[in-house]
Formats: sequence, structure tokens, C-alpha cells
Amino acid sequence: MTNYLDFEKPLAEIEGKAEELRAMARSTQGMDVEAEAGGLDRKAADMLRDLYKDLSPWRKCQVARHPDRPHCRHYIDTLFTEYTPLAGDRNFADDHAVMGGLARFNDVPVMVIGHEKGNDTKSRLERNFGMARPEGYRKAIRLMDMAHRFGLPVITLVDTPGAYPGKGAEERGQSEAIARSTEMCLRIGVPLVSVIIGEGGSGGAVAFATANRVAMLEHSVYSVISPEGCASILWKDSEKMREAAEALRLTAQDLIKLGVADRIIDEPLGGAHRDPDASIAAVGVAVQSMLDEMADKSPKALIRDRREKYLRLGSKGLAA
Repeated sequence: MTNYLDFEKPLAEIEGKAEELRAMARSTQGMDVEAEAGGLDRKAADMLRDLYKDLSPWRKCQVARHPDRPHCRHYIDTLFTEYTPLAGDRNFADDHAVMGGLARFNDVPVMVIGHEKGNDTKSRLERNFGMARPEGYRKAIRLMDMAHRFGLPVITLVDTPGAYPGKGAEERGQSEAIARSTEMCLRIGVPLVSVIIGEGGSGGAVAFATANRVAMLEHSVYSVISPEGCASILWKDSEKMREAAEALRLTAQDLIKLGVADRIIDEPLGGAHRDPDASIAAVGVAVQSMLDEMADKSPKALIRDRREKYLRLGSKGLAA
């Protein structure tokens, strides 16, 4: 069953009518509804094209959060072989909001790390909705350090509303863990590629995405704070999230102009959730292309280029 977003309700009605007609035909012998249902399909396709032709930033946030959007584990299961998960931070616990381990990408050994939100109530609670605790970032630090020592490229898949702000997380040094994970991103002498596959929220995303190359799916978002959080702070009204989304410049298209993102990965019409296999395949092509760009760089060059990239950050959009 398709989960429709608020702005897709007119589309839901048309696609629902087409499905009802076909269901009726299946239960009634000799009834031919294909011509009428096909007409509805064409109308739905035109409406889908119009809806997604020029999405507002707030609507892009909704698409980025769609519950059926492929998550980190889907990418790992599809794009990587011989995935061996590595658990724990060797200090406190294993954080299930962060997945990571050794794998092969196009038969090349790599380290893959990502946020996992879960796809049903049980897994979302287990994964804490993709909001990592300090032990999640310390696990990522451990895995990035291992990749550095063994010369393995690092691929990170970012999809989080932000780091978990709970009391226990703060007591265990949440901000310090995020800062050290960001520092480790800058220190490792191997190619580091990051893809924003859904939400890139605040420091919780930056801790994985301070990379040589940052790609964003077409309808993903990446910002210092969620639109709702921004609206609550600036206007004391979380209902002003639409205005906040406009002001934050959080879309892939805005962030390319600012130099935060390096490339946009096209999504199928209607978002990644409408054709997960095509979306995952497109990410795989983009990751391989970004790794190829760095194939001949020395460890010192990779570190230097990464640091210079972040020192220049935002300069492309100062006049915009």
C-alpha cells in the first residue's frame, strides 16, 4: 500500500480509483475496465509530474522523510557484498542507530558507515529513529580509524534528523563525540565519500559527512536544524516550518550553489520511494564515480583537499 504525503492527496484519489476499477474487474467476469483505468493512469502520471516539477523546500523535507524511502540497510544489502558488521564503541555500548562494517563495493574492500532509521515501529524504536547517541559516533570513529590504518576507502550514508538530545546522551558526552567524529573525518588519509540519502540533520550529519565528496539525492535535505526546530526558536511557533525551510536553504539545489554538496543524484519521478531499486543503483554509480576521481591521490593530498574544501565552504554562495 502506497503511503501518500499531504500534498499528494489528489494523486492518491486518482490512483485509488484506477486500482478500484481493476479490483472490480478481477472479481467480475467479463468486465473490461482497462481503457478507463489506463486513462486514470495517464492522468495520475501527468499530475505526479506537475507535483514534482518544482517542489518547495518544505515539500522536499516531506519527501526526504517518506517512510518508504530506502534506508541505509537497503543500500548496504544491494550495493555491497561480503558486508561484515562491526559493533560497539569499545567503551560503553553498541548504538543501533549507526550501522557500519567492512564490505566490498564493486569488489573493492571498503568501510561503510551509515545512519539507519528503521522501517516499522519495532525497528524504528530499536534504531532510535536514526538519532545516534555518543556511542554511535564513537563506533564510527573506531571504524574510520580502522579504515585509515588498512587503507580502505570510507563510504558514509547519512539519514538522520540529528544526534539524539536525551539526558543520557548528554551525560556521556554527545557534543564531544560529534566533534571527534568530525575531526576523524578530516584526519583520515583515505578517500571519504558521503551521500545524503534522506535527512542530513545538524552536527549529527556533519559528523559523517565531512568528506572529500558529498553527494545528495535530488529530494534529500541537509541543514543545521530541522525546519520545525528553527521555527520554534525564531518565531516561537513550529507551524512556521514552511518559512523556516525556505530560509534554511536546505535543498540539494541550494547546497550545490553554496559548495556544501558536490553533486546531485537524480531520483525517479515521485521520489526514491517510488522506485527504490533505481535510486539505489543511481547512488552506486555516483559513489563509484566519486571514488574514481580520487583514485590517484596520496593520503596527504586527500587530507589537504578535504581541509581546503571546508575552509572554502559557503564562499560560492556569498553573493547569492
